[in-house]
Amino acid sequence: MATDLRLRDSEEIQGDVLAGFRKDNVSVLFLKFEDAARARDWLRQLAPQIATTRAVAAFNEAFSEARRTSGGDDPKTLRATWLGVSFTYEGLRMLSTTDPFPQPPPVGSGLEAFKEGSARRAGALGDTGENSPENWLFGNGGGQPVHAVLKLSADTEQDLAAAVEAQRIAAAACRVLIVYQQNARTLLGSRRGKEHFGFKDGISEPGVRGFDRPDPNRPGEVEGHPGTRIVPAGEFVCGEEPAPGSFRDFPDWARAGSFQVVRRLAQDVPGWWSQVAVRLKELRLAKAVPDGATTEWLAARMVGRWRSGAPVCRFQDRDVPNDPGAASDNDFDFRDDLEGLVTPLWSHLRKTSPRAGLQAPDPSHPPFDAEELDGRRIMRRGTPYGAPFDPASEGPGGPDDPRGLLFICYQADIQRQFEFIQADWMDQPDFPPGRNPVPGKDPVVLEAPDVDFESRDSDGTVKHTPLSFAQFVRTTGSVYAFMPSLSTLRGLADGRLVGPGQTGQGGGQSQTQSQQGGQTTAPAGPAYPCDDLLAVPDQWRRGGRSQFWVCHGDRYRKISVADGAAHTDRTVKGDTPLGDLPCFRGIERIDCLLPMPDLQNPGGKSWYWVFHTTGGRQQYRAVSITAGTGHTGTAERPDRDLTPWRSLAGVDRVDCFLPVPDQQRAGGKSWYWAFHTTGGRQRYRLVSVADGAAHTDVLERSDRELSQWGSLNGVTAVDCFLPVPDAQRTGGKSEYWVFHGDSYRRISVADGSGHPDRLVSGPRSCSAWNSLT
Repeated sequence: MATDLRLRDSEEIQGDVLAGFRKDNVSVLFLKFEDAARARDWLRQLAPQIATTRAVAAFNEAFSEARRTSGGDDPKTLRATWLGVSFTYEGLRMLSTTDPFPQPPPVGSGLEAFKEGSARRAGALGDTGENSPENWLFGNGGGQPVHAVLKLSADTEQDLAAAVEAQRIAAAACRVLIVYQQNARTLLGSRRGKEHFGFKDGISEPGVRGFDRPDPNRPGEVEGHPGTRIVPAGEFVCGEEPAPGSFRDFPDWARAGSFQVVRRLAQDVPGWWSQVAVRLKELRLAKAVPDGATTEWLAARMVGRWRSGAPVCRFQDRDVPNDPGAASDNDFDFRDDLEGLVTPLWSHLRKTSPRAGLQAPDPSHPPFDAEELDGRRIMRRGTPYGAPFDPASEGPGGPDDPRGLLFICYQADIQRQFEFIQADWMDQPDFPPGRNPVPGKDPVVLEAPDVDFESRDSDGTVKHTPLSFAQFVRTTGSVYAFMPSLSTLRGLADGRLVGPGQTGQGGGQSQTQSQQGGQTTAPAGPAYPCDDLLAVPDQWRRGGRSQFWVCHGDRYRKISVADGAAHTDRTVKGDTPLGDLPCFRGIERIDCLLPMPDLQNPGGKSWYWVFHTTGGRQQYRAVSITAGTGHTGTAERPDRDLTPWRSLAGVDRVDCFLPVPDQQRAGGKSWYWAFHTTGGRQRYRLVSVADGAAHTDVLERSDRELSQWGSLNGVTAVDCFLPVPDAQRTGGKSEYWVFHGDSYRRISVADGSGHPDRLVSGPRSCSAWNSLT
C-alpha cells in the first residue's frame, strides 16, 4: 500500500515534535538574552546543531531495529545527542527586532495564549495558591524573564554533561544567561518508563498522518500499535492540514514550527499514596468497593491504568505486568462504560483523552467518536526528575528530596489543545457534562474536593460515594514557547522573523534596510528573470574580466564581470532573441545549461547540454559553441525528454546545476548538485557525470530540502549560480552569486567532506547589477 510519509524526511521541522528524542538523560536550559545582537550570534552558532525530524526519525528507526535483532537489549554502539530550541514571545521579539504580531492575535486563540505567556494565564489553569507564579522557579514573569528554552537529550550521562558544558560556554560567550537548569532522567530498573507515582507514562501518544505508517488492515491506526489513532499533522505542526474545525490562520513564521508548553510538576509521592490508602478506607466503610480492593486497585482507577500501563477497562481485577499483548494497551474505548463504573469518569485517563465514550449532555445523542476529539490531542514528551522515593534513604530518594515530572508537550494551538484539556476537562468538575452529581476534577494531579465515586449497589442500582482529594502535584515552573522551523531559526540569527521559503520579514511584509553579512539589504527592485548564466568559453578571466551570456525569457545578452573587490559588471552586448543563435532555435526559454566536463574547448569548440521547456514540457539537446569572433553555435543532437538521464529519474524540471568544486573530473567523473522542481517544490540531489562518449550519469544521493543549505536560508527556489571568477578554489573554498527571483546573494562552498556552505553577503536586489537592468 502506497503511503505518504514525507514528514519523516523533514529537515524543516525540529526533532522531538514528531520524532521524539527518546533519550534517558535530559537537561532543559531556560535562557535570558542580555544583548540581542550577541544572542543572534549565539543562535547562528547553535542552529547547525539543532536536530531535524529526519535525523531523529532515522536514528530511532535504526535503534528500534537493533533492539529487535538483539532480543530487546539497547544497542551500546548507537548513541546520539539531540538539541532542540524554542523561544518565548519576548525572545522572538528581541531576536527579530520586530513584534511577531503586528496586529493583536485573535482573542481566545492559541496565538494570544503564546503572546500572554503561562504566568498571565495561570489562574485560568488552576495554578493558584501554592501553584501560583510567584512560587515558580522559572517563567514567573519577574526579574529573570525566559527568552529561550534549550532542550538537550543524550543516551549517557557523560554525553549529556559534555553537551551541557559546551552550551554553557557558548551561552556565556554571547551574554546569554542560564536562568534555570532542570535535569531529568529515565528511572532505572523496574521503574523504567514510569513516573514517580509508579505508573507507566507516555503510552497514549497519538500517531501522526504523514509521519507514522498506517496499519494496512486498520488505516486509521499506526501499524503495530492497535488502537493508536493517526491524527492530522496540523494538530502538532503549524501549516500542515489540521483536523476539521481547528485553527489554520498562522503567521508565515510559524509554518513548520510547533508551540511548546514546558511545566515542572513536583510530586509528593508518599503523600499521594498515603491519601489513596485513606480514601480506600472510606470506600470500604461505604461498601462501595469489592472486599479484595487494595490501594493498587484504587490508584489504578484514579489513573485509568495499572502500573504496567494495562488499561483498567480490560483488566478490572489485577495488573498484568508481563502481558505479551502490551502493544494493544491502547486498543480500547469507553463506549461500553458510559457511566464510568469500570473506569471512573474522573480518572486521569478519561479526563485527558475521553476517546470514544464521551457522552453528550443530551442522552439521546450517541457518544462522540474519537475522531471528533482529534483537535484536542497533544504530543507529550515528559521525563521524571529527581531520585525515586526510598523511605529508608537519608539522602537522594528521601521523602523531602525534590522529584517530579518535567512535562513538555507540543501542539499547534496552546489554547485549543493544552489549555482546553487542563482547564475545561481536568480542572472542570462538571466534565463530562450533564451528570448529577458532577464527576469531579482529576484527583491525580489536582485538588479535587468533589469526586463522585460510582459503584453498583447490591440491588443493582448505581451508588454515589463522595470523595475529597488534596493536591500532591504542584506546578513549580511553566513556560509557553515556540519551536521554529530550521529556516526560521536561521532567519532569526540574522534578525529576520521569516517562515520557510521567505526572504523578507514575516506576515507578508517586505524587508527593510538591515545589516547582514557586511552588506546593506535593500528593498527588492524590479524583477529580473535571470534563468541561467554561462561563461563565454574563451573569455574567462582575460585581462582581469570574465564574460557571460545571461539567458532571460526568450532572449540573452552578454555581460562582463571584473576581478577585484568591487567585481564591476557591465553590459557587453544587449538583448538578442534566442533564435538568432542556430543552436537555440525552437527554444522558448532556457532553464539551465550544463557544460560537458571533458569537452570544454578541445579543438576550439565547447559542448553543452541545454535544458529547456517548450510546450510545458522540459527537454534537453546537445549543442556546441566555437571559440573566437562570433561564437558560432551548432545543435549537435536534437531534443529529447529527460528519460536518458538516470540520475534525473522522477524530476519534473531541472532548474540549475552547481558543480561540486573539488569534484570536477576527479577519477574520470564530475559531481554536481542538481536543483530541480518536482511536485511544485524545489529540492536538490547529488549526481555525477563520467568522462567519455557515453557521459554516464549516476544518482549519487537522493533528494534533500533546500534547508540543508544554511546559505540559502529563506530561498524557496534557486534560479542559477554564477561563480565569482577570482574566488574559485581559493583558500579551500569557492564563492558564487546565487540568483533567486528578483534578488541575489553571495555564498561560499568549502572543499572537503560535507562541503560546508556559508552566506557571505545579501540578499540584495538584482538592480544592484548594472548589467541586469
